[in-house]
Amino acid sequence: MQWTRRQLLGSGLAAAAAWTMNGKARAGEDSPVRAAGSKIGLSLAAYSFRDYLPQGGKPGKFTLHDLCDLAAGWNLDAIEPTSYYFSSEDAAYIHSLKARAFRLGLDISGMPIRNNFCLPPGEARDAELQHVRTWVDHAVELGVPCIRIFAGQKNDPEKDFAWMVDGMKASCDYAGSRGVFLGIENHGYLTDTAEALLRIVDAVGHEWLGVNLDTGNFRDRPYDHMAAVAHLALTVQIKIQVRTADGTGVEDADFERIAGILRNANYRGYAALEYEGEEDPMTAVPPLLETLRRTLKP
Repeated sequence: MQWTRRQLLGSGLAAAAAWTMNGKARAGEDSPVRAAGSKIGLSLAAYSFRDYLPQGGKPGKFTLHDLCDLAAGWNLDAIEPTSYYFSSEDAAYIHSLKARAFRLGLDISGMPIRNNFCLPPGEARDAELQHVRTWVDHAVELGVPCIRIFAGQKNDPEKDFAWMVDGMKASCDYAGSRGVFLGIENHGYLTDTAEALLRIVDAVGHEWLGVNLDTGNFRDRPYDHMAAVAHLALTVQIKIQVRTADGTGVEDADFERIAGILRNANYRGYAALEYEGEEDPMTAVPPLLETLRRTLKP
């Protein structure tokens, strides 16, 4: 679809594009360093097997160690272990997972966690900040270069943005001191458009902050929003569906188009399949991975 200038201005994406060209996100300043050309590794998000993995003290059908075995059997480059599915936070467990991945020739492309920065000063906010620091420490032990974070949940619309920015600045300071990037995901409230993400990255203004680009979470015009923030992507999660252009429904994702957007941004990093379909992932995931392999690695 070709957009007229009037449509672009009305969409808010013109502001995002102008910010990209003239603001801090311009390549060579605060955006991730890119070598010439794109290089994309294929990863698998543990969330794809959420019904198989342990969570909240309940045992699963298999563990993150088993996910490593599956990923190696499917000849993947990496896995993305979500924090929810760790059987333990003990150093011994984390080191054993690191060893399993390494022995199987797998990188750990990122580690998603839950957090909520839209909270006023107090015990609840302090607990959220400590939660992020704890998982930054775990990331260091595991050898994970990037953690996925959220902005937070709606609390006080007049104050949420400032609370979120302050929490993100503090978290980036700590993460950076440990050599770990934080990638904010486009995940609903405050983050469901490219313009919103760029506003956050600009307000935080931290070299250890980037974007965790989730292809399925923009509220409308998904490919336009992807293109506007792809240069800031630290890691990418690919879903099999995206919102329709008008935002009223969902449709199958165009993997070729997504790959083109990443290549145009000279993206060098991992793209993790995050499967959310109804079919059993044990049967649905392998052919999807083959399709992505052909698309991302022509």
